[in-house]
Amino acid sequence: MATRARLSQGRCQPCSPPPLPSPSLRVPPSFVSAAPLTGMAAKRGTKTSMKNMEKELLCPVCQEMYKQPLVLPCTHNVCQACAREVLGQQGYVGHGGDPSSEPTSPASTPSTRSPRLSRRTLPKPDRLDRLLKSACQGDVELGERGLAGLFRNLTLERVVERYRQSVSVGGAILCQLCKPPPLEATKGCTECRATFCNECFKLFHPWGTQKAQHEPTLPTLSFRPKGLMCPDHKEEVTHYCKTCQRLVCQLCRVRRTHSGHKITPVLSAYQALKDKLTKSLTYILGNQDTVQTQICELEETVRHTEVSGQQAKEEVSQLVRGLGAVLEEKRASLLQAIEECQQERLARLSAQIQEHRSLLDGSGLVGYAQEVLKETDQPCFVQAAKQLHNRIARATEALQMFRPAASSSFRHCQLDVGREMKLLTELNFLRVPEAPVIDTQRTFAYDQIFLCWRLPPHSPPAWHYTIEFRRTDVPAQPGPTRWQRREEVRGTSALLENPDTGSVYVLRVRGCNKAGYGEYSEDVHLHTPPAPVLHFFLDGRWGTSRERLAISKDQRAVRSVPGLPLLLAAERLLTGCHLSVDVVLGDVAVTQGRSYWACAVDPASYLVKVGVGLESKLQESFQGAPDVISPRYDPDSGHDSGAEDATVEASPPFAFLTIGMGKILLGAGASSNAGLTGRDGPAASCTVPLPPRLGICLDYERGRVSFLDAVSFRGLLECPLDCSGPVCPAFCFIGGGAVQLQEPVGTKPERKVTIGGFAKLD
Repeated sequence: MATRARLSQGRCQPCSPPPLPSPSLRVPPSFVSAAPLTGMAAKRGTKTSMKNMEKELLCPVCQEMYKQPLVLPCTHNVCQACAREVLGQQGYVGHGGDPSSEPTSPASTPSTRSPRLSRRTLPKPDRLDRLLKSACQGDVELGERGLAGLFRNLTLERVVERYRQSVSVGGAILCQLCKPPPLEATKGCTECRATFCNECFKLFHPWGTQKAQHEPTLPTLSFRPKGLMCPDHKEEVTHYCKTCQRLVCQLCRVRRTHSGHKITPVLSAYQALKDKLTKSLTYILGNQDTVQTQICELEETVRHTEVSGQQAKEEVSQLVRGLGAVLEEKRASLLQAIEECQQERLARLSAQIQEHRSLLDGSGLVGYAQEVLKETDQPCFVQAAKQLHNRIARATEALQMFRPAASSSFRHCQLDVGREMKLLTELNFLRVPEAPVIDTQRTFAYDQIFLCWRLPPHSPPAWHYTIEFRRTDVPAQPGPTRWQRREEVRGTSALLENPDTGSVYVLRVRGCNKAGYGEYSEDVHLHTPPAPVLHFFLDGRWGTSRERLAISKDQRAVRSVPGLPLLLAAERLLTGCHLSVDVVLGDVAVTQGRSYWACAVDPASYLVKVGVGLESKLQESFQGAPDVISPRYDPDSGHDSGAEDATVEASPPFAFLTIGMGKILLGAGASSNAGLTGRDGPAASCTVPLPPRLGICLDYERGRVSFLDAVSFRGLLECPLDCSGPVCPAFCFIGGGAVQLQEPVGTKPERKVTIGGFAKLD
């Protein structure tokens, strides 16, 4: 069962059932620095450039110049002999077939082979194991055929040969057909696979024979085939499989293995790769000053790294010494306390011992008492015995109630250092703060931009933050992206003042502590309102029914409480009862320019109308209650819908958006950006979900009002408005409902950062 080799990194997967375990090579770390294809270096034919690229021509295993290098599936190279030895050390036998073995030449005797090859020593097993343990992120799978399925890197061989000739590595190449002593070779023959001096070449290529047709080459010790042959079919490769990134022959092309793959002629692949390589090389050669500048910068970085590393070592040593000094001071203090306690206890025990010794027969207090008992003079005895009796009584009590005057235990002096030991065990270098998480629920743009963020739960603390922001709707300037920046922001929120209207800002935050700056947060994009924000309060002086409408103390919220009157009127609704519409106005009238404000409508509201109208017309509406049951009344149009006989179409004095039960009603014939018009004409009335906030944009000069989703700024409805006089914000209620005006960001007690006031740029 023949199965193609499985290439690393998922390039070419087997199309047949899984094969038996195949040999694998671990690529040494130096493979990363060695160029997989070194034809680029061959373009620089000067001796100076050749001498400077020797490290590119060294095998990472034997650390000598490549000899018959093989291209591994990971695109790196290794000597064929080294690859065989690696597989032998790993226990694979029979997988070391030569992909393009050299046939034995009569002139190829051991004495005439490369002196450098004869001196070559393969790595020892222990060194080999170290070399193979770190790889190109994993093992390199060779497949069932092992080395026999790999291509020889003939380009690399030619580069090595030119390098040998330029620097005279290995001495002169001698003629392999001369009698001893051989002369220096001047020609080589690929067909004969031998090197010749001039006389021997003429001798072995006589005129008029087939050998005379052999083309002489430069003398070499490694004869290569004229072209690459397919390892599977031993035919010349003619195409390149882009899917597998592998050269293939005609037979490979028609096999099932490459079915559906992108295959191109090798000439096309050659030209494409050559153009890319030439372009890249031209760019590098044309920017040598940049390369040299970067080298100088890296060298300077190396010097700074050495200095900074030494300083860091000294700082750590000093801090640890400081900890040691504190511990030593604490140790001395604790030992002093133990010593004082010990001396005080010893003194008390010594005094107790002396007291007990005085109770011994014939000594101390007992001996004195025995002598006093010998006194016969009664008055004198009474005088002396009275004081003595008290002492004897205390001694008798101490004898009967004996206990040491001090404890011998020092358990109260034990230390619990578990917490301290844990802290010392966990003592490590301070880490920079993790990327902050922007709170998108609390971050928004209104009259100003309010930005709020937090650190992840297990992030190191941040001493302060840096905020960066920029507009994304301006033409891109050449060079790096220019960010406005505010540094050393305290707290976890900030206020950005004076943003441009109708713009999109992108913002990001990063924290900083003693260890340095952390990663940036994810970018957050905020749309600013399309016009300057209009600040106003709800005016309770006009049209407010205290029985049904309640305005908050800050005059930014109103709630309709219909109560008993509406409940009692519900029975008469079917008989044509008239219900009044409760209206609340803003305390500011607009007479010019463009204005924007936003509000939130309670989704449980029965019927609420949000919009604007002529101040005079709105005040007139307070004089009489409109008929909300009559089909002739249309508050959204601003006029009686039954006045079909009007000859001149005028802009309505009112423009309202109707909201009820969590839906928005879009009437027929209204201009909407929500795509609600039908194919054959204006759309019929329909509903859309109520967004969290509604935005109203008034263009006084144009006489237009736009209703928007204040979160996404998606247009909901646009309609005309009579702007012949002052225009006021208005809110109408029928039944229960509530409206909350958007609070200006400027009222929040947060740190203020003015956009446009910074000169510091990236």
